[in-house]
Amino acid sequence: MTQYRIAPSILSADFAELGNEVRNVVKAGADMIHFDVMDNHYVPNLTMGPMVCAAIRPHVDVPIDVHLMVKPVDRIIPDFAKAGANIISFHPEASEHIDRTLQLIHDNGCKAGLVFNPATPLDYLLHVMDKLDLILIMSVNPGFGGQSFIPHALKKIETVRAMIDSSGRQIMLEVDGGVKVDNIAEIAAAGADTFVAGSAIFSQPDYARVIREMREQLASVTPRLG
Repeated sequence: MTQYRIAPSILSADFAELGNEVRNVVKAGADMIHFDVMDNHYVPNLTMGPMVCAAIRPHVDVPIDVHLMVKPVDRIIPDFAKAGANIISFHPEASEHIDRTLQLIHDNGCKAGLVFNPATPLDYLLHVMDKLDLILIMSVNPGFGGQSFIPHALKKIETVRAMIDSSGRQIMLEVDGGVKVDNIAEIAAAGADTFVAGSAIFSQPDYARVIREMREQLASVTPRLG
C-alpha cells in the first residue's frame, strides 16, 4: 500500500504569522512542511533562508523538506542542516558536482533529493540513484507560487516511478506545482507519493478540510502493482 504524504509549502503562508501557520497546518493533517528557498539568481524571486527554518523548527515535529532553488548550492547546505532541515533537495544545474553535493547533504545528517524542472532531462538519475532519498518533479517552472500544473509532468512522473521501482530502493517521488484537490489523484496514479501544495491549502480558510479532501481523492487511486 502506497504511503501518501502531503507537504504544504509555506511559500503561500502568511509570513507575519508563520509560527501559527506551520502549527495549524500540521494540526490539520500535514505530513511534512515544504520550505522553498529562492535566491533571485537561479530563480527570479527571493524568499527565506536558514534563520527562518530555525525559527519554525521548534513549532513542528514533522519533517522539514527544504527545496533549494539557489546557485551555487553547496555553501548553504550545512546551514540548513543546522537549522533543522530533515530533507534537502537541489537542482542538478545548481551544482558543479552532483555526487559531491548529495554526499554533503548526507554528511550533514539529512536525506538528499534531486529536483527536475519541466525541461530538465532525467539522465542525471542514471548515475546517482543509489544516493537519493527523494526525487522532486517540478510541474511548474520554479520561482513563483500559484502557477498551473503542466500536464507533461505526468509522463515524467511515470518514467521516474518506473526507475525507482526497478532500482529496488525506497525513494520518495514528490511533485511540486499546481497540485490541487481536483488533480492530486491523477498525479498519484502516475506514480507520485508526496505532494507539495501551497496556495491550494493556504488560500483556504479551513486547512483541515482541504487536506481531508486531498486524502479522499488519494484513497480513490487504484493501488500500483510492484
